[in-house]
Amino acid sequence: MSLPAFAALLERLAFTPGRNAKLALLRQWFATQPDPDRGVGLAALTGELSLSAAKPALVRELAASRSDPVLFDLSYDYVGDLAETVALIWVPRAGVNAPPPSLAEVVEALETTAKAELPLLIAGWLDTLDANGRLALIKLVTGGLRVGISARLAKTALAEWAAVDVGAVEEVWHGLTAPYLDLFAWLEKRGPQPDARDLPVFRPLMLAHPLEEPDLAALDPAAHRAEWKWDGIRVQLSATGGGRRIWSRGAEDISSGFPEITAAMDFRAVLDGELLVVRDGEVAPFADLQQRLNRKIVSAKMQAAHPVGVRLYDILFEGEEDLRALPFDERRARLEAWFERTKPARMDLSAQIAFASVDQLSAIRDGARAAAIEGLMIKRADSPYVAGRTKGLWWKWKRAPLGVDAVLMYAQRGHGKRSSYYSDYTFGLWRPDGQGGEELVPIGKAYSGYTDQELLWLDRWIRNHTTSRFGPVREVEKGLVLEVIFDAAQRSGRHKSGVALRFPRIARIRADKPAEEADRLATLEAMIAGAEEG
Repeated sequence: MSLPAFAALLERLAFTPGRNAKLALLRQWFATQPDPDRGVGLAALTGELSLSAAKPALVRELAASRSDPVLFDLSYDYVGDLAETVALIWVPRAGVNAPPPSLAEVVEALETTAKAELPLLIAGWLDTLDANGRLALIKLVTGGLRVGISARLAKTALAEWAAVDVGAVEEVWHGLTAPYLDLFAWLEKRGPQPDARDLPVFRPLMLAHPLEEPDLAALDPAAHRAEWKWDGIRVQLSATGGGRRIWSRGAEDISSGFPEITAAMDFRAVLDGELLVVRDGEVAPFADLQQRLNRKIVSAKMQAAHPVGVRLYDILFEGEEDLRALPFDERRARLEAWFERTKPARMDLSAQIAFASVDQLSAIRDGARAAAIEGLMIKRADSPYVAGRTKGLWWKWKRAPLGVDAVLMYAQRGHGKRSSYYSDYTFGLWRPDGQGGEELVPIGKAYSGYTDQELLWLDRWIRNHTTSRFGPVREVEKGLVLEVIFDAAQRSGRHKSGVALRFPRIARIRADKPAEEADRLATLEAMIAGAEEG
């Protein structure tokens, strides 16, 4: 597959809003493109392609060498995206008639070309491509395609194209590498299913539906089990003869960031649990765990200051025995027996909560905030462990959110189908400025909660009330109030305001409310103090 064909796919995906339409594009692409290019493209779409040879700075220097530096800076400031700017402003050399490269050729050349020769190699490719092809090439080599495709959606399209269950694709995915020749051979019935039994691969997680009032009214206490919904990050611990891995719920390998947990996985099992910072048996706020996230190397000092553990929810495999088809009650009994025998360090069991009625369970949930817990999980006693979000098996019943009225301060364009709109919003609260007045200080960022109609209204308001631009970010007049809700707030030394919000989202546009009547930072600090005292 030539790079222009991949560029055409990316363009259609970026401007196709519907999920089903995106799936159709991907299915057609898998069916019509050859190996190994379709495997390279699949790796790029799922975030599994890592090309570190070409940095954004190299691309910028190349573009600056082909255009007036002032024009380039003005264009970059207006467009706000390096890849898009270079794709549009690039001036090809006259007389170039070489064919565009394939995806496999791009990857191979980047891996084998000396660093000093990379500028000439990339410039030659850019000369052979049109604007769409240049955009695709730059996104490919520097990372971040941003066309509204998740890894899960790409795998779903792959499964639909081959008429297999997406769970079967997930089962073998992390035992494979690009360009996935064995995977495509199996899907096209030219070879056996790849065997990942003894590899520490990611197994698709079972997810829960939010509990609504009709669901609550129909809930049979005798047929369900309850436990706390802890405010950490969901993880899967996979320890097999082939190695040990800690997977996030998004199937990201985070093992290197938590070496003390990996060291404790001296067993053969696949476990489902919650990663938490735990001090003296007490779960710390999520902000403490954030100090450990997204780190490849963690110092001994950081490990000591933010000690982590895993609170176990479920067991998927014991040795090579797959337990996922068993009812929840049986899996729970197996987990308890396994835990008693194994006694793994830095792990404990998530306790089950006894309840005889919905009213009693509701009263228990009401105490979640005071206990610094996110809410409740409710699981049907006979539920197997199935991938995805199957309604009626597991429920999540979060505590009621908190809220403040905040002032919009900055806006940034979104990604994928929102790339044409200002959809990421930074907002703040008032605090004394030390000179007798008040100033706004940012407290968080949100990019969800609003409707499509509200997005259009916000985008117009932002464009008409911009005061400054910083690349893709616009600073706006401090005149629009947003009602922001969030699950929790904690103190944070990493933020200028001294606070951090958990899952902030936009609940309402308060165009009727003057900005000076928005909440003060002291209001939010009082919420945090109240939670700490409770």
